[in-house]
Amino acid sequence: MNRIFALALTLSASLLAACSGGTRSMDDIARDYVRLVLATGELDANYVDAYYGPPEWREQVREAAWDAQEILERAQDAREALLAIEPVADEMAGLRHRYLQRQLDALIAFVEIKQGRTLSFDEEAEALYDAVPPHFDEAYFEEILAEIDALVPGAGALPDRIEAFRNRFVIPGDRLAQVFERAIQECRTRTLLHVPLPANERFRIEYVTDKPWSGYNWYQGDAQSLIQMNTELPIHLERAVHLGCHEGYPGHHVYNALLESELVKKRGWQEFTVYALYSPQSLIAEGSANYGVALAFPGAELYDFERDVLAPLAGIATDEFARYAALREKLQELDYAGNEAARRYLDGEMNREETIDWLMHFALYSRERAAQRVRFFDAYRSYVINYNLGRDLVRGYVERNARTPEERWDVFAELLGSPRLPSGLAE
Repeated sequence: MNRIFALALTLSASLLAACSGGTRSMDDIARDYVRLVLATGELDANYVDAYYGPPEWREQVREAAWDAQEILERAQDAREALLAIEPVADEMAGLRHRYLQRQLDALIAFVEIKQGRTLSFDEEAEALYDAVPPHFDEAYFEEILAEIDALVPGAGALPDRIEAFRNRFVIPGDRLAQVFERAIQECRTRTLLHVPLPANERFRIEYVTDKPWSGYNWYQGDAQSLIQMNTELPIHLERAVHLGCHEGYPGHHVYNALLESELVKKRGWQEFTVYALYSPQSLIAEGSANYGVALAFPGAELYDFERDVLAPLAGIATDEFARYAALREKLQELDYAGNEAARRYLDGEMNREETIDWLMHFALYSRERAAQRVRFFDAYRSYVINYNLGRDLVRGYVERNARTPEERWDVFAELLGSPRLPSGLAE
């Protein structure tokens, strides 16, 4: 028996059992799912965002070298086997069953896209992320822009005036590390008051350039994260807390650590040792990370901390801080402009330059930031919906199910440590 044949038998054992009349358990299908995600990661380098399962599984998958069609057929077989399992009454097991089904659906859709299947922006978002993005017309954004215009009076185009004003709040490069580290320290302190984490949890920070994103969490397993900050463009004061919460506490680092401790270590659910980026899991991940900012810094606490702690640390004057805070509140109302730009660009309604111009006008980006955003559209496509739609779905779920502000932390932690889907957040 040669090595490749042996690998094929190892990787196909559960599928062969099904074909011969055997019944696979959810644990069997979960192991198949992990290997399918790893195999899809060999087709697209971005697909596997994190993996901390058995190293030999990844090596086996690499040596087996399944092509797209074989991955697709195996994923379809795994999904059929999952559907053959009787629904269970236990809530967590039921959530797990639906989660595996929907993650397999998304993997199948992704591989079909790699094979040439064409989907519109909205169809792709629903197929991959289990959510239907809303639409906003240009008149919606124009009304917000008129209100923003009044906050930054003066001559010249509004995006230029916005950029000139916000540049007063750029963190100097030589103070960036200490500002970020202080922001993340505060995010962590506030989170640990409400969410117990493994005693060994920790992270390290790297500063990078030439990336289509502003920050990224690379989860390493065993409650460890590598957080990278992109310093290619000027970083404004508000990004310190946002990135600290989003990439760290109570965002991606906490989310992954809770999935590992609650579902992998306590329950042995191997499907959570791998994170498929283009899947419903990402809407929960990005949405909870963005909602986590308001959860950790409710009301005026965010602005108080920035004004009284971070601004002095960065050497930034605070005489215009109230206007800066008011402007940011209004700019947040333009969040969905990025989705509209991505939809029109990816659906072929606008070319690259038109999309950059559209973002500059309706999202008030600088040309450099708009160009970076289009690079993100090229790399991650409809993934953009996970940040704002995800945040709104998570916020709605948490605030509907919590009777008090303190209970929001309990509901939030329960969400992060369970296999919930985006479509389930609206129920």
